[in-house]
Amino acid sequence: MKPGGVQGRIRQTIELLSIKPMNHHSSSFLVVLACMSTLAFSQTPGPQQAITDPRQITAKPDANVEQGEEGLSLERLYTTRSVGRTAWSPDGKTVVFVSNLSGRDNLWLLPSEGGWPRQLTVSDERQTHPAWSPDGKWIAYQSDYGGDEQWDLFLVSPRNGQVANITKSRLVSEEDPAWSPDGRYLAYTVKPKTSSVREIDVFDTILHQVKHITANTPAGKWNLHPVWSKDARFLAYTREEAKGTNANIFVAEFASGTSTLETPHEGEKLYAAEDFAPGGNALLITSNAANGYENPGILDLRTRKIRWIREDRWETRGRCFSPDGKLAAFAADRDGQTDLYLRHLASGKTTRVAPAKGVNSFGGAESAFSPDGRKLLYYHNGATSPTDLRVHDLAAGKSTEVTHSLMAGVPADHMVTPFLVHYPSRDGRWTISAFLYVPRNMQRNQQNAAIVYLHGGPKSESLDSFDRFIQHIVNQGYMVIAPNYRGGTGYGKAFADADLLDMGGGDVEDVLAAADFLKQTGYPDPKKLIAMGAGYGGYMTLVAVAKAPAVWGAGVAIAPFANWFTKIQNEDPMLAESDRATMGDPQKNPDLFRERSPFFFVDQVQAPLLLLAGAEDPRSPKEETLQVAEAIRKRGGVADYRIYENEGHDLARVENQIDAFKRVTNFLKARVPPADCGCRVE
Repeated sequence: MKPGGVQGRIRQTIELLSIKPMNHHSSSFLVVLACMSTLAFSQTPGPQQAITDPRQITAKPDANVEQGEEGLSLERLYTTRSVGRTAWSPDGKTVVFVSNLSGRDNLWLLPSEGGWPRQLTVSDERQTHPAWSPDGKWIAYQSDYGGDEQWDLFLVSPRNGQVANITKSRLVSEEDPAWSPDGRYLAYTVKPKTSSVREIDVFDTILHQVKHITANTPAGKWNLHPVWSKDARFLAYTREEAKGTNANIFVAEFASGTSTLETPHEGEKLYAAEDFAPGGNALLITSNAANGYENPGILDLRTRKIRWIREDRWETRGRCFSPDGKLAAFAADRDGQTDLYLRHLASGKTTRVAPAKGVNSFGGAESAFSPDGRKLLYYHNGATSPTDLRVHDLAAGKSTEVTHSLMAGVPADHMVTPFLVHYPSRDGRWTISAFLYVPRNMQRNQQNAAIVYLHGGPKSESLDSFDRFIQHIVNQGYMVIAPNYRGGTGYGKAFADADLLDMGGGDVEDVLAAADFLKQTGYPDPKKLIAMGAGYGGYMTLVAVAKAPAVWGAGVAIAPFANWFTKIQNEDPMLAESDRATMGDPQKNPDLFRERSPFFFVDQVQAPLLLLAGAEDPRSPKEETLQVAEAIRKRGGVADYRIYENEGHDLARVENQIDAFKRVTNFLKARVPPADCGCRVE
C-alpha cells in the first residue's frame, strides 16, 4: 500500500495522470503543437450529475465504430507517449519535462511557447521530479534502479547534458529535490532502505557537504516535501504519521537547524505545507482541520491562525503563491474531475483556469507560475485525451497547448467517455462513486462481459482520466466500471478512514456492489464478470475471487499481495510501519490478518487468474504473486503469471507495458470472451 495523508494525495493526481507507468503505455514520438484554448476563466462549477438508476445506462450507437478496430489496438494506443513532471527554466523560456518518448522516462526540454522537444538525458532507468536551479546551471532529478524505489539524486546541465550523481547511495533513497532561491543548496528527503523514517537533508553544491535538517525522527513518522522561504532562511516541511490520519507542519531555521511546530492541535488532523508567501510570514497550506475535507488556507506564522481560502466539502488542495504574493493557486477534486483556480487575495475573487472537462493539475517544481508571474504551467487529461502540458497566459486569459500526445491514427471520437454513477454501499453507510464505460453499439441482452476495475493505494481514486487499457478493452467489447470504494481519497476524512483496521472487508463489499450495479444495467452476463486491479487493487481482486467465488468469471491481479503476514515481513520497512498502523499488529491479532489474506482461501477460488508482478517491487514483493499462483496450481486451478525483471511496482518500460496488457487482453478473450456486437465491417 502507499502511504496516505495530505502530501501523498496532493501528488497523487500527477502520478495517476502521467508518471505512473501502468497508466501511460505508448510508442512512436510526440508531436508538439501550439494550440489556443478559447476558454480561460469562469466561476466555480458544481460537480457533474451522477446516474443512480442502472437502467439509465445506455450504449451509444455509432456505425463508424467497429469492435476490435485497429485504431484502438494496444499497439496504436501506445503511440501516445507520456508527459510527466515539469519545471520552469529561470528565464521562463523553457520547460523541462519527463516523457517516455525514447521508451524510457527521461528528461526533455521544450520551448514554453511550443516547439520541438530536445532530449536532455538518456538512460535505461526511469527519471522524475526535475527541478531547475535558479541560476540556470543545473537541473536536479531523481532516478532509481530497475524500479526498486531506491532513488539517487542527479544533476544534469541543460546546456550540454553533463550528468553527475550527487548521492551515490544504493542503500539510501533520496527524493523530492528542491532548490534554495540562491541556487546554492538542494533540499531533499532521505530514507535508508532498512529504515521506517524519512528525514530531510540539504546538499551544498559548492562545498559538497550535507546538512541534516531533521534527525532522530521517531519510528513511523515521515518528514516530507521541503519548501524554502524566498530568502532561503527557512525550510517548511510536513511530518506525517504512518497511519496517514495525522500530520503537522514544521518550520526549520536553516542556519541553526532548529525546527518549530507550527500546527499544534488535538485529535487527528492533516496539515501540509505548500508554499511560503513572499514576505516569509505566512504559508499556503492544505488541511482538513476546518471541516474534515482537505482545503487550502493561509497560515500566519506569527499568530498560527489560518485564513481559509475555501471550505468545500470536496477535496480542495493548495499549490503555490504567485511570485508577487497576490494570487494563490489551488485545485478542486469534485467526484473524480479536477479544476484549477486562482484566488485573488486582496479582493477574495476566485477565477477558474483550465475549463476543459477531465482532470487538470498544476505543473512546475517549486511553483506552477513562471518566474515573472505572467504564466501558469498545468496539465490537462481527459477520458479521451492523454496528459498534455499547457501554458496559461494570465493577462490574455488563454492557454497554449505545448504538447500533443494523441497520435494520428488513434481516433479520439471512437473512444468512450464514461458515465459518472452513484450506488449505495451494501451496509448503507456510503454512496459509492464510480466511472462506467460502455462500448459503442453494445446490446442490452445480458450476454456481455464486464470488468470491475480497481484502483490501488488504497489512498487513491479512480478519476475521469485517460487510460489506454480501458479504451482498448472497451473497444474489444467489455464494459468497465471503476469504483471509488471506501478508504480512498477525494471524499473527505470519514470516507478515507473507513477502511482502517478493516482492509479487505467493507471495501470489498463496495466492489461487490459495483458488480451488482453492472448486472442491473441489463448488459452483462452475470457469469461473465471480471475483477481486475493493480497494487492494493490487485489485493482486492484476490480477496473478491476468494470470498465471493460465484460472482467472478476471471480475475487479473497486477502487483498484488495475497498474505498480510508475508507482505509485512518482506516489504519496505516504511510501508510495513504504515500497514501496522492502518491494519493492526499481526502478532496481536493474527485471526484478522489470516481472515483478510486471500492466500489462506485459495481453495475457494473458482475463477481463472492472471497475475503480473515486477521482480524489484518493494511494495508487493514478487513472492506474493508466486505463492498464490503456486497454491492455486497445486489444487488444479488456473493461475497464469509473469514476473518482469528490472521492474518495480509499476511497469516503466514500454515494451513490458505492451507485453503485460497484451497478456491481459488475450487472457480475458480466452477465458471470458466478449459478446459480438455485430458491428464489425467484414
